[in-house]
Amino acid sequence: MDTEKLTPLIEELKQVLQDKATEDDIVRELRMFLDEYAVGVEPAKRAIIKKYGGSVPASQSSGFVTGNAVSKKIGELTGMEQNVDILAKVIFSEQKVVKIKGVDREIVSGIIGDSTGTASFTVWDGSNHGDIAKGQIWLFRNAYTKRWNDRIQVNMGKNCIFNKKDEMADDPSMQLAERPISYSSSVAKIADLREGIGNVSVTGKIISVEARAITVKGEPRTVFSGIIADETGKVQFSAWNDFNLNNGDTVSIKNAYIRSWNGIPQLNFGDKAEVNKVDDTFGDLSTALANKKTIGEILKSGGGMDIETCGTIIELQKNSGLIRRCPHCNRSTINGECQLHGTVEPTDDLRMKITIDDGSGAISAIVSRDLTEKLTGITLAIALDLSRARGESEIISKSIAERVVMKHIAVRGNVMKKEEFGPMMIVKDAAFDEVDVKKGAEELLAKVEEVIQ
Repeated sequence: MDTEKLTPLIEELKQVLQDKATEDDIVRELRMFLDEYAVGVEPAKRAIIKKYGGSVPASQSSGFVTGNAVSKKIGELTGMEQNVDILAKVIFSEQKVVKIKGVDREIVSGIIGDSTGTASFTVWDGSNHGDIAKGQIWLFRNAYTKRWNDRIQVNMGKNCIFNKKDEMADDPSMQLAERPISYSSSVAKIADLREGIGNVSVTGKIISVEARAITVKGEPRTVFSGIIADETGKVQFSAWNDFNLNNGDTVSIKNAYIRSWNGIPQLNFGDKAEVNKVDDTFGDLSTALANKKTIGEILKSGGGMDIETCGTIIELQKNSGLIRRCPHCNRSTINGECQLHGTVEPTDDLRMKITIDDGSGAISAIVSRDLTEKLTGITLAIALDLSRARGESEIISKSIAERVVMKHIAVRGNVMKKEEFGPMMIVKDAAFDEVDVKKGAEELLAKVEEVIQ
């Protein structure tokens, strides 16, 4: 929520809290509740007043409620609770890192239950509560709930108090209802996967898989990563358990979830997942593996791996041509200064930053030294010699622009989504191609006739 919309709330809270909180305190708390935790306005105001010990005038009592939290069973939750105590057993729990407002945050999520039902939960400060584990009994004080896809979600935010109840492990009142716990899982094709999707089922062929040793919370762990494909596309995956996956296996994966890195969706599955081998071979996956898309389709999806597209180079962007990189992190430098490492002895490099347009949209692309040399015929050595002879580096970008702008190009690479710049392709392969204008016009005419018939 922008500052202008916050102003009335800030003034209202300043009147109530008087000198108990500064304006900066109020702004910070409002942004945390409204933007980070996605809490409603009224619950946010109540929580802030409660935190700073303010007293509410009777005339405003309908807008502010400072009473204590009520205790409820899971089956009694409505998804509207803002301050509720819940005693429940942990059925499933996992710790993971998600990106919120561009910042990585460690959370704990899973399923809790009691004798009346089950609900998903999220602890938004996972770094301090990673000890929540399957089978434990916990009393969560001052939690709040929401409803999504007609299912209750329990949230433990900054004000939640966590009390572990080991003494109730064998208490009959904490026995779950005698019914199987099932997870609703929606079926999706790989091309339809998007960041934030949970409880999804995917069937595909394992193109590659490898085990990687990583460290999580200081403890060694093995994750199985690779590529899975169906007839619509391919996606990277991470299996957090050993499901005995092998190259060429066709598998059905239920209860997976999607996370994204720089806009590139990644399929994740672990304790909650069901993985079974199936007979479907998917036949020829060459088209799906090629992953050809128009730029309009790329802009709609936001990102993806190993995408092929083509279009006309309409611009050679700034910071193309000769650049100098930090020898430690490979970032480009300005006047020998690296943002991360300070003053360094930079190394010379050559690249293109281009804008490609295919009529359905435009996208930026970064072309490496090797491909720049291949496409333009200008090598790094030639560029350095010419730059020294002319006493300027801009001559290189001008020479490159003369050779590439308004040419039709086919590119392949990973598309990353940067919030401040939009989708950008890191090009792995590229070639100029000749456009058959007559054929293109005939195809366009056929499409128009199909629409108007």
